[in-house]
Amino acid sequence: MTKQATKNTRKPISQMTKLALEMGPLVVFFLSNLYGDRLAQFFPVLEQLGGKLFIGTALFMVAMAISLTLTWILERRLAVMPLVTGIMVFFFGGLTLYLQDETFIKIKPTIANIFFGTILLGAMFLRGKALMKYLFGSAFKLDDEGWKKLTIRWGFWFFFLAAVNEVVWRNFTTDFWVIFKVWGTMPMTMAFMLFQVPLLSKHGLPEEDAEENEKNA
Repeated sequence: MTKQATKNTRKPISQMTKLALEMGPLVVFFLSNLYGDRLAQFFPVLEQLGGKLFIGTALFMVAMAISLTLTWILERRLAVMPLVTGIMVFFFGGLTLYLQDETFIKIKPTIANIFFGTILLGAMFLRGKALMKYLFGSAFKLDDEGWKKLTIRWGFWFFFLAAVNEVVWRNFTTDFWVIFKVWGTMPMTMAFMLFQVPLLSKHGLPEEDAEENEKNA
């Protein structure tokens, strides 16, 4: 069997595996921030990084690198959103550690969400392109109107998450922000996704119509 054939027959990873790869770095960030002082006692080299948030940031970057590497090994590709998120983690995490300023890692979700929201809404309103179709077209089969509505909703949702992150990190403790980042944002997003089920049902296409729609795209 040729390499090309092997690549084409590679099975996509399961949704549970994807979730584990996406949540893994966040869980590492949460646990290393929670137990950063103990980790520094067992591994004195970590003390050089600074407080527990800096330890958490460093391990977050390592976990993100491992997650992206495993995703590439399993799928031989990296989706746009996890890749961009990873780049931002490395950039803002690096600034946090180098400048010893926790502000950078705290504003990372704000910048990332504004970036995604701007791209989605900008492409939709300025060029009429529903980018969610290109991101999730393999998972959902919707008509054009459905993709437009889904793109707009996700665009505004990203801006909402950016605003919420700003409120939390500016008005609450660092420990609370870490908890919210890991155990607040994800459940909120999953709830938002559940609220999109009626839209997916209303604008879903039968298999034959979906294939025809893809040909005309």
